[in-house]
Amino acid sequence: MAEAAAGINAERLEEWFRAHIPEIEPPLSFEIIPGGHSNLTYRVTDSRGRRSVLRRPPLGAVLATAHDMAREHRIVSALAGSAVPVPPILGLCRDESVNGAPFYVMDFVEGAVLDETATAERLLPQPQRAGLGFDVIEVLAKLHAVDADAAGVGDLGRRGDYLKRQLKRWHTQWENSKTRELPAMEESYAVLQANLPEQIGFSIVHGDYRIGNMLVAEGARGAAGWRIAAVLDWELCTLGDPLADLGYLLNNWAEPGDPPLPTARGAAMTPTSAPGFPSRAELLERYEAQSGRNASHIDYYRAFQYWRSAAIIEGVLSRYLKGVMGRQADTDLFRAQVDGLAEAALLRIRELQAG
Repeated sequence: MAEAAAGINAERLEEWFRAHIPEIEPPLSFEIIPGGHSNLTYRVTDSRGRRSVLRRPPLGAVLATAHDMAREHRIVSALAGSAVPVPPILGLCRDESVNGAPFYVMDFVEGAVLDETATAERLLPQPQRAGLGFDVIEVLAKLHAVDADAAGVGDLGRRGDYLKRQLKRWHTQWENSKTRELPAMEESYAVLQANLPEQIGFSIVHGDYRIGNMLVAEGARGAAGWRIAAVLDWELCTLGDPLADLGYLLNNWAEPGDPPLPTARGAAMTPTSAPGFPSRAELLERYEAQSGRNASHIDYYRAFQYWRSAAIIEGVLSRYLKGVMGRQADTDLFRAQVDGLAEAALLRIRELQAG
């Protein structure tokens, strides 16, 4: 008998797997993979122990255009065979009668998610951390070098005015999802709009590129040390300004000695605060060398990404409060995270204004 989980219709899913992915043999068990706060991700295990991964939207209503499984499936499929490591795709289902919402299925990729400093310190010997860190920035440069037209995703989004469009999108989400007034968000928004930098070129933009959205493993992609085995969570991917991805990565790249920031788990540091990882300055230098792009205005992008992250996490908080995430969470910690991100955005904005 297949095991049930919130957001899973085991009987109908087993029928779908039999018809569309015959190499996976029911009965199946479904286990939600914790850690994500937007789309729901499940580990699927078949009768022979083979594992795959199913992705579906949150339970209940979502904002228009959000959580598009077919779009995410298309992006990951387009990057298969490129220099950007992604999980192999097994199938897509648009028929909501199967499981209440569209979903897609990927092969299971072996690897660890470095979700906090203690994980990095436990798994990665200090001499291995620099190699992984530089792989993270080099894979980002490789993503930004992918020819979107040749990959078949040249119509993924509009190519210009990325920051202008993003500001509009996430301000709308903030207004639709906010659980209280937060003056730091409005002040940051006004200054960001008034100081838009010129966009130089375009690329595929991941939208949530950080070490916590990757599977890493020793020997991945034939390397001698630890490298990225797969980049995950492509739901925010579009076409746009590649420096937005770089600013986001730098915001999520803590250095030893940095103060902790509030997160959904409480005050914490990202894994890169462990000794041995490259510094933000080293990542910036490596990205410019690998991509050929001038990132001298990166502080604007960092301010923008703090603000955008606050809007995104507020949407997550709103979904938890509405009970559509399939599990409970400490919503006070989410509020603290949004507050911290909004204040970080405002602080960097004021530094930019001061010159």
